[in-house]
Amino acid sequence: MKKYKVLIVDDSALVRQSLTKVMEMDPEIEVIATASDPYYAVKKIKAQLPDVIALDINMPRMDGLTFLKKIMAQFPIPVVIISSITTEGSDAIFEAFEYGAIEVITKPKLNTREFIEESKIRICDAIKSAAHSKINRNIVKEKNTKENKKEYFTANIGKQSNKIVVMGASAGGTEAIYTVLKDLPVNLPGIVIVQHMPKEFTVSFAKRLNDSCALNVKEAGNGDIIKTGHAYIAPGNLHIRVFRKNGMYAIETFNGPLINRHRPSVNVLFHSAVKAEKDVTAILLTGMGNDGAYGLKEIRDASGNTIAQDEKSCVVFGMPKEAIKLGAAKIVLPLENIAAEIMKIKS
Repeated sequence: MKKYKVLIVDDSALVRQSLTKVMEMDPEIEVIATASDPYYAVKKIKAQLPDVIALDINMPRMDGLTFLKKIMAQFPIPVVIISSITTEGSDAIFEAFEYGAIEVITKPKLNTREFIEESKIRICDAIKSAAHSKINRNIVKEKNTKENKKEYFTANIGKQSNKIVVMGASAGGTEAIYTVLKDLPVNLPGIVIVQHMPKEFTVSFAKRLNDSCALNVKEAGNGDIIKTGHAYIAPGNLHIRVFRKNGMYAIETFNGPLINRHRPSVNVLFHSAVKAEKDVTAILLTGMGNDGAYGLKEIRDASGNTIAQDEKSCVVFGMPKEAIKLGAAKIVLPLENIAAEIMKIKS
């Protein structure tokens, strides 16, 4: 059996030992080397090329972001950020995504058996997802700002949404979601989004999107009414579903077990949207595994509109691939064409 070869770069010896132990619990992963800083990491890479680098952000001599930029410029290798950075340091995390990082995982803090097991799943899945990814060499993109976007058809902003859009993504999804949302005007149905992401970063992710898109983007709150011209990001570590309330679409957030190895799960969101039938458009973007595939099929079977991202434009063609195999996608589109398809919907 082929094993995914991993290099761990972290200045803490204890963290290096702990991550090695966690990763090697998965028979498909082999830690071939560890390094205490990027300078040592370069020597390890020259000795044996890894499939994936697990990288911390805060390190002496050279920080992880600088190392990430150098790696991507010289010999691109898929990178998973595993860091203890908190919400206050979230800007660095989104810079890491923009510079080419595939996934971001927070270091486990609690010593409960359940938490450790869930952390093992997330870490190992992130490593394997990165190993299957396509490196994007056009990594630094110029972002729009809300101020320089023309906001067309503003009369309907904030009205209750008669139709809804639900969207799911995983590895490569932060940039994919931005690519879709940045081109959307505000006269569209409300959009509810699941992006597999640690809970520390979903507020910041929503804020960054809000600052660069015409849409009003926020982290979803329990009981939020879905409104036109708005997008709602599922909170990290909580499932999210939509439901009808007094003739309006609303949002519920809740705890629960991992579904398809994730919380939030795209399938949970999609399954809840099935009752909207022809009033829902569901979109499945880049990501590893099959989360969202069966939910997309349910929505198509209920006469909803379903879209999957095509293989060429995916960072990881896992989730859309599984949906396409099921016949769940009514349309398969390149990422850059998905916004235009959404704009066909009348709110």
